Amino acid sequence: MSQGERLIVGLGNPEEDYADTRHNLGFACVRELARRLDVKIDRKRWQSLAGRSDERGVWFVLPQTYMNLSGEAVARALRDTKLTPEQLWVVHDELDLPLCRLRIKRGGSGAGHNGVLSIISSLGTPDFVRFRVGIGKPARKGSPAGRSYVLGRFTKAEAGRVPAIVDGVADALELALDAGIERAMDRFNRAGSLGCEELP
Repeated sequence: MSQGERLIVGLGNPEEDYADTRHNLGFACVRELARRLDVKIDRKRWQSLAGRSDERGVWFVLPQTYMNLSGEAVARALRDTKLTPEQLWVVHDELDLPLCRLRIKRGGSGAGHNGVLSIISSLGTPDFVRFRVGIGKPARKGSPAGRSYVLGRFTKAEAGRVPAIVDGVADALELALDAGIERAMDRFNRAGSLGCEELP
């Protein structure tokens, strides 16, 4: 049963050059959920690509503003759909979690993620749900976990786990839509893993 109207945003960067980078994992997860619900995310609206499931009452939005300006697109979408930040779910990559891990949380800081920080700034509130999808940090001690890492492509070992990660996050989103965000938090935050083996 649907839990009400929602705006589900996947964070990433436009252009083909960024398609398979760690920073675009949010795009991939939201696209997979839309595929399962037979929704095409191809409408150009709100400086984004968007699609809608009328049956589920869900908008899918992929901002095309580049990561640092994601908030502009999200704020436009919320205004136009007359939804509130409490009805917003944002799916994004997370340096502070290992690959194959998911944490769902409501509110809190942006933890240095430029896309999330942009949304908080544009909305004037941190009170929205985040699906934080782990990408881990550089394996070498002392390596900067910054721009070059998040904009880099997955290693061969990591790439083999990405399909399971995307499927797992889509499962979490579906459960949240069907049974509520608290149920999804209880199951996926407790389990920790998305069903793929973490890298040593």
